[in-house]
Amino acid sequence: MRPEVLTRLAALEARHEELARALADPAIFGDQGRYQQVAREHAGLAQVVAAYQDYRRVTRELEEAEALSREADPELRGLAAAEKAVLAGRQAGLARSIEQMLLPKDPRDDRGVIMEIRAGAGGGEAALFVGDLLRMYMRYAERRGWRSELLSGSPTGLGGFKEAAIGIQGRGAYSRLKYESGVHRVQRVPATEASGRIHTSTATVAVLPEAEEVDVVIRPDELKIDTYRAGGAGGQNVNKVETAVRITHLPTGLVIACQDERSQHQNREKAMRIMRAHLLARAIEQQQAEVAQTRRRQIGGGERSEKIRTYNFPQDRVTDHRIGKTVHDLATVMDGDVDDLIEALEAASQAESLTATGS
Repeated sequence: MRPEVLTRLAALEARHEELARALADPAIFGDQGRYQQVAREHAGLAQVVAAYQDYRRVTRELEEAEALSREADPELRGLAAAEKAVLAGRQAGLARSIEQMLLPKDPRDDRGVIMEIRAGAGGGEAALFVGDLLRMYMRYAERRGWRSELLSGSPTGLGGFKEAAIGIQGRGAYSRLKYESGVHRVQRVPATEASGRIHTSTATVAVLPEAEEVDVVIRPDELKIDTYRAGGAGGQNVNKVETAVRITHLPTGLVIACQDERSQHQNREKAMRIMRAHLLARAIEQQQAEVAQTRRRQIGGGERSEKIRTYNFPQDRVTDHRIGKTVHDLATVMDGDVDDLIEALEAASQAESLTATGS
């Protein structure tokens, strides 16, 4: 492990001990605010300090094994060599874990997400692909024990959507799904293609961390709320009662519409959830001073040449172009088994962060 990392770990261990002494001081119980602050910081350092202590212990044992490997007794040297191999592996594993723990955490990683999926190039086949991606992410949420719901959608028939928005609630949802933002490309023979020719279509995916009400303050006078009659299937009230809701955020011009629920109140609640997520995403982008670049990088324009991932049905493979990883058994992937891809993207992102920070 690099000297600068060891220096940082020693400082964190000293801080952890200082906080432990503070928590043991009876005077701190008189100030609950201070107590909670100290307790949170102490708990937040516990994992990395414990890993650092394990690393030091394994390093000492490795040094002892190294000394034994220089003994004259051949049997003792053989035992020491075997012990060295085991300890070196454990030391390397602890070093990797510690470096990951030291990476800066995105405070939104534990949040739920709102995913917006829109048809790009490819007409009706692109709309069908939106439906496929929608089902893939909802199945992925189910596999992980998360809750998902359709917030809004513009169906085209045969399971397709011009666009759809889903909410996924579960601890760590954003940390996993944020890598899905971008242009997804599909190559397959459409069901309506009599000649068997392969078509290429695209869909864009945008992943927004779900905003809490305290994150984004929206004043009532900033909103224009219109109601209208919902279209499409939906029961006796459809086209008779104005249950659909369209909300315009006047300062930004952002427009969100929902019509899938039977009541105006439910549609308004869903529209506001999507609205808050969009405004939070905009605030984050503005803080980073790269609003246009970030949006373009995330979803692009939906053209066939702009892609992060290709789903090739004739060859039964999925390729993520950002990391050059290909997995097969496309049917399983489309059924929500995308952990291999997400974990590879996560590992690549962590490696890039470690290089960038030099930690």
